[in-house]
Amino acid sequence: MTSRYRSSESTHSADSLSPRRRSVVKAAAATAVLTGPFAAALPARAADEAPAFLHGVASGDPLPDGVLLWTRVTPTAQAAPGSGLGPDTPVDWVVARDRALTDIVAKGTVTATAASDHTVKADIRGLAPATDYWFRFSAGGTDSPVARTRTAPAADARVPGLRFGVVSCANWEAGYFSSYRHLAARGDLDAWLHLGDYIYEYGTGEYGTRDTVVRRHAPAHEIVTLADYRTRHGRYKTDPDLQALHAAAPVVAIWDDHEFANDAWSGGAENHTEGAEGTWTARQAAAKQAYFEWMPVRPALAGTTYRRLRFGKLADLSLLDLRSFRSQQVAVGNGSVDDPDRTLTGRAQLDWLKAGLKASDTTWRLVGNSVMISPFAIGSLSADLLKPLAELLGLPKEGLALNTDQWDGYTDDRRELLAHLRANAIRNTVFLTGDIHMAWANDVPVDAGTYPLSPSAATEFVVTSVTSDNLDDLTKTPEGTISAVAAPVIRAANRHVHWVDTDRHGYGVLDITAERAQMDYYVLSDKTEPGATSAWQRSYRTRSGTQKVERTYSPV
Repeated sequence: MTSRYRSSESTHSADSLSPRRRSVVKAAAATAVLTGPFAAALPARAADEAPAFLHGVASGDPLPDGVLLWTRVTPTAQAAPGSGLGPDTPVDWVVARDRALTDIVAKGTVTATAASDHTVKADIRGLAPATDYWFRFSAGGTDSPVARTRTAPAADARVPGLRFGVVSCANWEAGYFSSYRHLAARGDLDAWLHLGDYIYEYGTGEYGTRDTVVRRHAPAHEIVTLADYRTRHGRYKTDPDLQALHAAAPVVAIWDDHEFANDAWSGGAENHTEGAEGTWTARQAAAKQAYFEWMPVRPALAGTTYRRLRFGKLADLSLLDLRSFRSQQVAVGNGSVDDPDRTLTGRAQLDWLKAGLKASDTTWRLVGNSVMISPFAIGSLSADLLKPLAELLGLPKEGLALNTDQWDGYTDDRRELLAHLRANAIRNTVFLTGDIHMAWANDVPVDAGTYPLSPSAATEFVVTSVTSDNLDDLTKTPEGTISAVAAPVIRAANRHVHWVDTDRHGYGVLDITAERAQMDYYVLSDKTEPGATSAWQRSYRTRSGTQKVERTYSPV
């Protein structure tokens, strides 16, 4: 770096991915480029008014010497997300050691264009490790809010502790994002992990709202085109609680299916109708392009989210893409979940994961994992619980035996990975998981059928949904009613499961030291209230070297 300041060009990446649906009428509506509904939701501005930062600012993927900065500028009132309208607009950025932005360490300019939906990224380098920084964007005389970010520790640093927020599954229409507000208010996060379903693809009222749309998303129809996906991302980024969390700490995100369509796989999705909704290839490409435009994520490969971050000698974090390469889910009773020719990860990603876990020299090996790896035997549940559970999982309501969208549907990949952990004596592997809208604390047994005689190869902490419906929502019963019945039955049939809560919404806080990795589970008072309160519910930890989960009776 020849001067105190350095400039960075914006970085964008695109490619393919997305899944499911039904009618030609709905599809025809979905192909329209709807700027109107979103533009109507934006604050009114005069035609000659300066550019505005309506979608907040964010940072992500922290490195020891840098971080990725993101924002979206609205140069004119007509340049709504997905519109394809608006002039090229220079956007300045500045990074400083202080919140007042007086001790500047880096600055530069990027250009927002309609080709990237007026989103910009600046991939900053030359920063100090394990350090708080503040940053801001400016355009046409308008400044964005000032936000905090933090770099990762140096690769060889002896780190005393790390703390991450952990979230997944945020359905805009089902409630408010109070979980994000409470995480932002903590002020103690090194970063936060989003484990998938950051957005949902459905049309208004079509997915999990207890039959009540709390707030309508945009566009109103199911998203199919690039303009649709951009508009939906734009709607989400207007949420004040989401903006607050993005401004408080860097995010590390992976996608799951709803960033594309329900139960996505490499060649399609349950919620995609080929032809009526265009080709899967085109829809997948549109979804991926919008995701990389709107998220502060560095793709390791074009069009994927699998990558690895390191946090000193304490932990590394392997982030998985479990949608781009997977084989199609098998129907219950039709096809073999044990077929070695079927894959969840794809060969290259599984080899990459195994090699990284084996080569790791950190105390903890964290895996960002969008669907549950622990086995889940469902058949012992009663019929009145099976049907809502099947609806929650997007599976047939009759004959449900297991969730084939999870690792349970791809047992050869799981067997190979767990055998690799055992054969190479790889300890302290912790899977961090979302997707299932319930909270779990699990051992990950090599053979669930003989557990606990069979050893545990790893542990898993699953966080519940931010707002997306779970079992009490689907059955329209008071919170805790279903969990009181279902949790003991699930645990009896799955002895590696230490705890499950099927009903509540909230988030997790993962705290790591050399001695243990602990997940504190927090729940919301009411997802449909914008001012919902948050309360600690339970905590579980895995102590170094044990590969077992145990309860602990207070949060960190």
